[in-house]
Amino acid sequence: MSIFIRNIYYLCRVMENFVVSARKYRPATFASVVGQRHITSTLKNAIERGQLAHAYLFCGPRGVGKTTCARIFAKAINCLNPQSGEACNECESCRSFNEGRSLNVHELDAASNNSVDDIRNLIEQVRIIPQQGRYSVFVIDEVHMLSSAAFNAFLKTLEEPPQHAIFVLATTEKHKIIPTILSRCQIYDFNRIRVEDGVEYLRYIATKEGVEADDEALNLIAHKADGGMRDALSMFDKAVSFCGAKLNYKDVASTLNVLDYDTYFKATDLLLAGNYVDALMLFDEVLSKGFSPQVFVSGLNAHMRDLLMAKGPAVSLVEFTGTLVERYKAQAAACDEIFLFNSIALLTEADGKIRQSSNQRLLVELGLMKIAGLGQKKNDEVGLLEAAAFAPLTYATDFALAEFITAASVPESQPQQVAVPQPAPQPAPQPVQQSVTPQPVPQPAPQSVAIEAPKTVVEESAEAKPTVRRAQRRTPSSSVSIRGLMNSSLTATEQAEQDAARAEEVIIDPSCQEKISLKRDDIVERIKRERPRISVAFLNFKVEGNVVKMAVPSRELHDEIMYEKADLQRIIAEVGNINGLVEIEVEVNEEIKASRPITLEDRLKHLIAKNERLVQMLDVLKLDAE
Repeated sequence: MSIFIRNIYYLCRVMENFVVSARKYRPATFASVVGQRHITSTLKNAIERGQLAHAYLFCGPRGVGKTTCARIFAKAINCLNPQSGEACNECESCRSFNEGRSLNVHELDAASNNSVDDIRNLIEQVRIIPQQGRYSVFVIDEVHMLSSAAFNAFLKTLEEPPQHAIFVLATTEKHKIIPTILSRCQIYDFNRIRVEDGVEYLRYIATKEGVEADDEALNLIAHKADGGMRDALSMFDKAVSFCGAKLNYKDVASTLNVLDYDTYFKATDLLLAGNYVDALMLFDEVLSKGFSPQVFVSGLNAHMRDLLMAKGPAVSLVEFTGTLVERYKAQAAACDEIFLFNSIALLTEADGKIRQSSNQRLLVELGLMKIAGLGQKKNDEVGLLEAAAFAPLTYATDFALAEFITAASVPESQPQQVAVPQPAPQPAPQPVQQSVTPQPVPQPAPQSVAIEAPKTVVEESAEAKPTVRRAQRRTPSSSVSIRGLMNSSLTATEQAEQDAARAEEVIIDPSCQEKISLKRDDIVERIKRERPRISVAFLNFKVEGNVVKMAVPSRELHDEIMYEKADLQRIIAEVGNINGLVEIEVEVNEEIKASRPITLEDRLKHLIAKNERLVQMLDVLKLDAE
């Protein structure tokens, strides 16, 4: 009985003395701060040179060391024997700070002290001169929680504090702080802690605690922490409580309730192979473990992104270390970039729709089947290319494909004859005449078909390389076009000649200018009748060759003419009886507006010039110009 009581007493003592790692291993010097070297170096240089500001603003994500750096800074500036900007930890000021009895450091939580009265109490406290040391440091945490009135009450003291007072403001939401506060502080932006730095620090703590941990387990903890060291240390304590003195990847993933990397690697292999059935079974297994479809989709999307980054020089963007990076590189080598691009697009679309979907499981399953289809298509294309390069052709496949290979062969090389047994007697297929070469395609023999064996990669590289088009994947319902296969055997030079011939087919009427000039009035009347809105632009057009040129007063009219350009070209060609191409060029000239009648008298003169009967109408109706 006494032994049992003694064990219980020992366990109680151990539980009382336990301190979480986030507090036990909180950095006490600038050198021990993780991942914020640009901040610590600046503060050390400022302390060493005596260039201290009266107000600092530390901003950044949670758990990256803002309050810790503020405390180290407060201890260092009051140290009696500083060494290269670091506190000595031996003088009375440093010992009182380490023991928590220093009167030179005052911390205020702005989340619970955010009123004007709290700021007034702080201002009264600022006036007190420190009893030991040179500076009184006021650390205000979560300063963005102060009210607007409190900020305004704090402005004057923050701008011109006593010489012994230094303010250090810490916040996670800098955008909520008013500009007048920002302008009075030196701003230091803290970065997210990288996964590499987090893994290194976790390995250091595991060594100190006598815990054996593999790299993948530490990677998982650092990655799950999302750049916060405090979160990573809390997860580390939780994993140690569950696993004991040995952390392995599987147990840590189960403890933190995250999907392990093996699930995503396996899912990618299945989708890459086009095996959608097993991929859906794997997704069902993930759901049975209690994970939501959104967690699986977002995790697989991030995995595809990391694979894409691991394919080239952007591998540094993959936030993993050790053997896990090599594993990503190995799988990335087996993935095509197009497959990864399309997979990321599909998963991103599913991730955006999954919150509003009434059937999340079906949405994810549909996305997985689409990605598996991409993998199947890639495998089919690779299989067809390999079969076309190495596998022998038989008569039963397609006679048109055999004709294509025979026509595309190099005439200088001696073709290898492959004897293929003839099926049941039937009329021999008629030879197809090629439009490229004058020689007809040879008839198939009664007993065997002479087919040139496909060249291997080595043989093809030794000869002059003809233009070879990529073979299309055939489905049972599709058919091979003989004309298309024969045209695909054209060389690059012949194709260029055909393109040039098509370009020369554009016909220009040599008497185009004379015909348009003769039919000028008829063209204008036709355009007035069919396109009255833009007819004003054709009143003073010019003709040069087959080009009709005109100037318009506005960009809107120019755009409208360009929109109707095809119909206008048709009208001009029909009225002028032009056998060729007619071009229209429109220039915007805003000076044309000045020639329009502006005053009432000018408008009346303009209308009378167009129709003289307007004067008689005014007299009969006894109307004034106004």
